[in-house]
Amino acid sequence: MRRPVALRISAASAAMALAAAVGVTLSMSEASAATGSATGYATQNGGTTGGAGGQTVRATTGTQIHAALCSRAASNTPITIEVEGTINHGNTTKVSGDSCNTAAGVIELKQISNVTLVGVGSGAVFDQLGIHIRESSNIIIQNVTVRNVKKSGSPTSNGGDAIGMESDVRNVWVDHATLLASGGESEGYDGLFDMKDNTQYVTLSYSILRNSGRGGLIGSSESDLSNGYVTFHHNRYENIDSRAPLLRGGTAHAYNNHYVSLNESGINSRAGAKAKVDNNYFEDSKDVLGTFYTDQRGYWQVSGNVFDNVTWSSPGTENYPAGPNPQSNTTVSIPYSYSLDAAACVPDVVSRTAGAGTGLKVSDGNCSAQTPTPTPTTPPTTPTPDPTQPSGTNLSIGAGSDGSSKADGTSYGSVRDGDMSTYWSPSGSTGSVSIKWGSATAVSSVAIREAAGSTGAIGSWRLLNADTGAVLTTGSGAGVVTFPQTSLKKITFEITGATGTPKVAEFETYA
Repeated sequence: MRRPVALRISAASAAMALAAAVGVTLSMSEASAATGSATGYATQNGGTTGGAGGQTVRATTGTQIHAALCSRAASNTPITIEVEGTINHGNTTKVSGDSCNTAAGVIELKQISNVTLVGVGSGAVFDQLGIHIRESSNIIIQNVTVRNVKKSGSPTSNGGDAIGMESDVRNVWVDHATLLASGGESEGYDGLFDMKDNTQYVTLSYSILRNSGRGGLIGSSESDLSNGYVTFHHNRYENIDSRAPLLRGGTAHAYNNHYVSLNESGINSRAGAKAKVDNNYFEDSKDVLGTFYTDQRGYWQVSGNVFDNVTWSSPGTENYPAGPNPQSNTTVSIPYSYSLDAAACVPDVVSRTAGAGTGLKVSDGNCSAQTPTPTPTTPPTTPTPDPTQPSGTNLSIGAGSDGSSKADGTSYGSVRDGDMSTYWSPSGSTGSVSIKWGSATAVSSVAIREAAGSTGAIGSWRLLNADTGAVLTTGSGAGVVTFPQTSLKKITFEITGATGTPKVAEFETYA
C-alpha cells in the first residue's frame, strides 16, 4: 500500500511536527560540547576529530558562525563552534577573511578543515538554511536540526539539501542530527543528506531523516562514481519516498537503522555500488533494498535484518528488488570495529538515541542507551583556582547582571551587591549568570564566592566572553581564577556540572 508522502501532509500538521521536533529544551550539561568519538568510515583515512584541540566559541547567528571561521589564523586552525538558537536567512551573511570562503543564505564550510559545529543549550535550528561542505575535510556536525531547505520557491539555500557535500570532501561525521523537509521536489525540496563529486569517509549516526521525497544520495549521476566509504548507523528514516540512500558506485555500510514508511524504495544500490546491510529494521515500507530506476545493477550483502510489513514489486528491466527473500550477491569487507544491536530492539534503541535534543545518547551494543564521555574542549586542562584575594577594585559593584535561569527567591543582582548573605541559584543544577557594563571593561581575574551551606556544590564551569562567545577558561569548584586580560562588555560564568544546588553569593571581577 502506498502511503501519503510528506508533501501531502497538511500545513498545520507539518507545523506541529516541526514544533515537536525542535521543542525539546536541554540543560547545558546535556548538550554543552561535542561529545564522543567518530564511528564507522569516518574513523578511517586518518580519522575525524573536527575542532578538537582548538578554540571554542559561541554563535547565535549564521553570521557569527562565518565570523568564527574567518577569525582563525588559518583555514586549518582547529575550532569548535557551539551554536544556540535559530539560524536563518535573516541572520546569515557573508563574512570575508583569509581563513574562510563563506556566502550569504547558507552555512558555507568551504575550503577549510578541522571544524566542529555543535548545537548546545536550548538547541540549534537551521531554519530553511542548509549546511554546505565543499573542498573540506575533518568536519563534525552534531546535535543540530536542519529543516525545510528549498531549491526552488523562496527562500532557497544549498540546492535544496539539508546537508550537502561535494568536491573533494574527506572525513565528515554527522551525529545526532534531525533533518526535516515538508515534501518532495514539486514542493521545492531536494535531498536531506547528499554526497557527490569525490566525497569519501563519511558517517551519519544517531540521526533522524523525515518527511522528504529524497533521503539522500552518494553520487549525482551514473558517471559520478568517485564517492563512497560511507556508514549509516542508528538512524531513523521516516516517511521518505526514495533514496534511503541512493548509492551510485562506492561502498556503504548500513547497520542498526530503523526505516519506517519508505513509500517507493529504500536502499537503492546501483552502478556497481556495494552495500553491507546488517541488523536493520524495515517497517511498513516498499522495496527497501535493491536496484531501482536503472539497468545498471548494484550489489548487497545482507544479514540479521527484520522485514516487518514490507512489500516488494515484481522485477523488471529497470527494477531489481532484493526481496521478498533478500539474499547476498556480494561480500563487503569492513575495516573498522563495530557492535551490532539485535535487529528486534532497533526501533526501541533508535527512538531513545537518534536526533538532536536526545542528550547525545548512544547504544552500548546491547540494546541500551548510554551517555558517552564528553570530548575535552580547549583549554583541555582544569586550572586550579588561586585561593588569594585579587588586588584592586571589584568591578562588579555598580555593574549590571543577567542570566539564563534563576531559582525562585533568588536574584541576578545578588552576585554583585557585596553581600555574602544573598545569592543567585539556577533553576536547576546548571545555568549561567553574567556581569555586564555599558562600555568595554578590562578584566583579568574573577572570584566566585559560594553562599554559606553550599560550599563545594559548584562542579565544572566555563568562563565566557559573552561579547564573542569565546571561552576564557574552564575549571571546577569556586574560587579565584586568572586569565589573560580581556576587554569586554559582558562576562558569563556558566555552571555545567554541580552536586546539589549551586549558590553563587558573589561574582567578583577585577582588572
